[in-house]
Amino acid sequence: MTQFKICDSRQWQFLPLITGRSIILFSSILLFSESNVAIARQQPVNVAQMTQTSSPDATLAVAKLAYQEGKQLYQQGTAESLLKAIAKFEQALLLYRQASDRSNGQNLRSLEADTLVYIGKIYSNLGEKQKALDYYKQSLPLSEQVGDKQAQGTTLNNIGKIYSELAEKQKALDYYNQSISLRRQVGDKNGEAISLNNIGSVYHFLGEKQKALDYYNQSLSLKRQVGNKAGIATTLNNIGKVYLDLGEKQKALSYFSQALSLYQQAKDAEKEGIPTALSNIGTVYLELAEQQKALSYFSQALSLYQQAGDKGGIATALNNIGKAYSNLGEHQKALDYYSQSLLLYQQTGNKAREARTLYNIAFVQHDAGNFQSALTQIERVIKIVEDLRIKIDSQELRTSYFATVQNYYEFYVDLLMQLHKQQPSQGYDALALQASERARARSLLELLAEANADIRQGVEPKLLAQERNLQQQLDVLEKRRIQLLGGKHTEAQVQALEEDTEVLLEQYKQVQAQIRATSPRYAALTQPQPLSLVQIQQQVLDENTLLLEYSLGEKRSYLWAVTNKSITSYELPKRADIEATVQKFRQEITTPYLKHSPSLDVLSQQILAPVAQQLQKKRLAIASDGALQYVPFAVLTTGSSRNYEPLLLNHEIITLPSASTLAILRSEHKGRKSAPKTLVVLADPIFNSDDERLQNKAQVSRLPAPESNLDNLALTRSAQDSDISFERLRFTRQEAEQILSLVPISDRKQAFDFNASRTTASSENLSQYRIIHFATHGILNSKHPELSGVVLSLFDDKGMPQNGFLRLHDIFNLNLQAELVVLSACKTGLGEEVKGEGLVGLTRGFMYAGSPRVVVSLWSVDDQATSELMKVFYKKMLQEGLKPAAALRTAQIEIWRTQKYAAPYYWAPFTLQGEWK
Repeated sequence: MTQFKICDSRQWQFLPLITGRSIILFSSILLFSESNVAIARQQPVNVAQMTQTSSPDATLAVAKLAYQEGKQLYQQGTAESLLKAIAKFEQALLLYRQASDRSNGQNLRSLEADTLVYIGKIYSNLGEKQKALDYYKQSLPLSEQVGDKQAQGTTLNNIGKIYSELAEKQKALDYYNQSISLRRQVGDKNGEAISLNNIGSVYHFLGEKQKALDYYNQSLSLKRQVGNKAGIATTLNNIGKVYLDLGEKQKALSYFSQALSLYQQAKDAEKEGIPTALSNIGTVYLELAEQQKALSYFSQALSLYQQAGDKGGIATALNNIGKAYSNLGEHQKALDYYSQSLLLYQQTGNKAREARTLYNIAFVQHDAGNFQSALTQIERVIKIVEDLRIKIDSQELRTSYFATVQNYYEFYVDLLMQLHKQQPSQGYDALALQASERARARSLLELLAEANADIRQGVEPKLLAQERNLQQQLDVLEKRRIQLLGGKHTEAQVQALEEDTEVLLEQYKQVQAQIRATSPRYAALTQPQPLSLVQIQQQVLDENTLLLEYSLGEKRSYLWAVTNKSITSYELPKRADIEATVQKFRQEITTPYLKHSPSLDVLSQQILAPVAQQLQKKRLAIASDGALQYVPFAVLTTGSSRNYEPLLLNHEIITLPSASTLAILRSEHKGRKSAPKTLVVLADPIFNSDDERLQNKAQVSRLPAPESNLDNLALTRSAQDSDISFERLRFTRQEAEQILSLVPISDRKQAFDFNASRTTASSENLSQYRIIHFATHGILNSKHPELSGVVLSLFDDKGMPQNGFLRLHDIFNLNLQAELVVLSACKTGLGEEVKGEGLVGLTRGFMYAGSPRVVVSLWSVDDQATSELMKVFYKKMLQEGLKPAAALRTAQIEIWRTQKYAAPYYWAPFTLQGEWK
C-alpha cells in the first residue's frame, strides 16, 4: 500500500516584502512531498455510491483518487482551485474513515492525518488561521495513535507556525519545543534543525537578537551534519536578517551572499531558495539607499519565480520592486508593480497579503498626495481585516490577530485626519473617530454582547460534557497542588504539575472555542459594531458630559472632544514623545512626598492644554490609548491657576475602554432587576502561616514561605514580577468595618479572615448584592497575564492551606447582579497592554461577570490612605446619595485637602471605569 506523506513545514524564511517603512516577516511555506504515484486524471467521485456498493479496498482506491485530485488542485494555487481542493480532500477524508471502519482493523489513520494537514494548510493559505489550527489539531491524535512520532513532530511544528503568525509567540515556542523533543527521539536531525530555526525566528520577532542567533546557529550546525545545503542557506538568510536589523548591513550582505551561493549549488528541487536570497540582498541595498542595485536583485528574483511558476514568489518580488520605485519617488511605476502583485494575491486567495499590498498602494497614493485614492484602498484593507478577524472563533486568537494589524487602523485614522485638515467641513474627523472606535476594545465589545446570551444552549451535549470534565480535572489539579505544596516536594514535581495544568487549560480553551463555533445562540448573536459619531452622541453622551478620545500615532497623535451636539479634533505630539513624558510622570507621581512635579505640567500641556477651553465644568469621559492608559487624568491640570489645581476639582472623571463599550453595557443592563441587598465586603484575609489568627488552630501547615501555600508557584513569580509582597493589610479591617456600619445588618454581608476566601468570592450568594468590595491584594501581571487576579485567604479555618487566588478566568465565570465592584487593592486597574484592546485585566472580567462599573487603582496604594479614602467614598454614596463617580471625586478632593495625604500618590490612583449614571 502506498502512503501519501506530507513533508515537514519548512523553516521560517525572511522573504522581504517591503511595506511602508518596514520589511514584513513572511512565514515559511508548507512543502509537500512528490508522490511516486502518478497524479490520476481528474474525474468525479460519487462518494455515496461507492460507500454503499464497494469493498474496503475499492473505497480506499477512490479515496486515494480524491486525495490525488485534491493535491493537483492545491498545486494549481488559485483561490478557486484551493476551494475545490478542500472539497476533494474532505471526500478523501470521509472515504478513508469509512474504509478504516469496514476493513476489519486495517489502520488508515496516517492517511487521515495527512489529509487533515493538507486541509489545514489550505485554510492557512486562505488566511483562515482558526480553521487551519482546528484541522492540524485533529491530525495530531491520529499520528499519535499509529505511533508516528515524525508526523507528530511535523504537525506540532505547523501548529507552532500558526500561533506565531497570530502573534501568540509563547504558544508558538511551546509547540516548537514539543516538536524538537519528538524529533530528537526519532533521530530526525533535519526536522530538529527546522524547529530550532523557527524558535530563532520567534526570538528575532521578540527583539531578543542574541537568543535568535543562538538558535539559528544550533540549527545551522545540525543542517551541516546532514548536508542540507538548501536548509543551511535558509538559516544563513535568517542570520543575515538579524544583522540587518542590528544595522550591520555589510555583515548581512555577507550572509545573504553565502546563502545565495549554497542555493545555487543545491539540487534542482532545492534551488527555489535562490530568488529568496536575491531578494534579501536587494533588501540590503534598498536600506543602503542604493535603489538601482536593489532593483537589479529584485528583478533577478522575479525572473526566477516566473520560470518556476511560483505565483506567491512572483507577487513578493513585484511588491519589492514596487517599494524600490516608491523610494525613488517614481510613484506610478511603484503603483504598476503593486497592482500586478495585488492581482496575483487575489488569484491565489491569499487575503492577508492582498490586504498588505492594498496597504502599500494606499501608502504610495498618500505620499503622492492622492488622499482620496489612498482612502479607497485603505478601506478595502479594513474590510478584509474585519472579515478575517470574525472568522477566528477563539477570542484569545482573535485578539492576537487584531494586534498584528493595528498599523492599518493607525494609517486609516491619520489619513482621515489629514483629509479633515484639507476639508474641515466634510466630516472626516467624525469618520476618524469612528475608525478609532473600530480599532479599540473590540474583543471586550463582543464579550459584553454575549455575556447575557446562553451560548451553550443547543450545543452538542458531548462538547458540554467535555467542558465540565475539563473543569473538574482542573479542580482536581488545584487540590493536588495544595496537597503537594503543603508537604515535602521537589521542583520536578511542581514543574510536572504545572505542565499538566497548562495542557488542560489549553484543551479547555479549545473546547470553549468549539462551543462558540457550534453554538446556534452564538451564531445568532449580531456582532456588535463600533459606534459612529451620531450614535455616540445619542447613546453615550448627555448635556453635561464631554468625551475625550485619544489615538497615539507614529508621526502624530489625535484627540477628539465630543459633546452630545458637537465634535472638535486636535493634533497632538507623536506617540514616542508622549510615551517619554508618561514614563517620567509615572516615576514622579508614585513618589509619596511629591505634591507636584514638572512632568505633570509637561504631560498636561501635551494632552490637555489644546482642549482646555472646552472643558468648562463638564464630566469627562476619557477613552485613552497606549501609555495614556497608565495616567490618572484627575491629577492633571489645565494651567488656568498659578497654584496647582488638579483636574478633579472641577470635573468628575470616568475612564472607558471605548465609547462603544459603554453603549453595550447600557444595552445589556437595561431593565435588569436590581439586587435585593446593598453591600458585601471581603477584607483582611490570611496570607501567611505565621499570622496571629492561626496560632490557636489545631494544625497549621509548616510551609517555608508564604508563596508555598498559593495555588501554584507561578503566583509567586507573578507577585515578584509585580513587586507585591503578601503582607497583612491591617487597615483594610478598619476600612471594612466603617463601610459596613453605614448599612443595616440585614442588608450587608461581611467576609473577614478565613471567610474572605475564594469560596465566598465565587459563591452564587454574591449575586444578592449591589456593591461588592474587595479589600485585599491584587495581582496584575503582564509577563503572565493568566495569573492576574485577587488574592484571598490562603488558609481555611482549620489552619490548612487552600487555594485563595481568584484568577481572571474565575472572575469571568461569576454571575453578578452588582452595580459596582470596588477593588481596594494594588494596581487593579492595570493589566497586559494589547494593541487594539488596551489594558486586558480585572476590569473586563468583572464587567463580563455583570458589573457595569468598577473602581480600580493604577499603582500600589498606601494601606492607611486608601482606608481613609474608602470611608469617605462610601459615606458619600450610601448616606448622601451621590452616584459612584461623583462620590469618588468628592472623596479624592477631601483627601487631597488634608496635609498628610496631599501628594497625588495617596489619592490619585483610584479611577472609576464604566458607567457614570
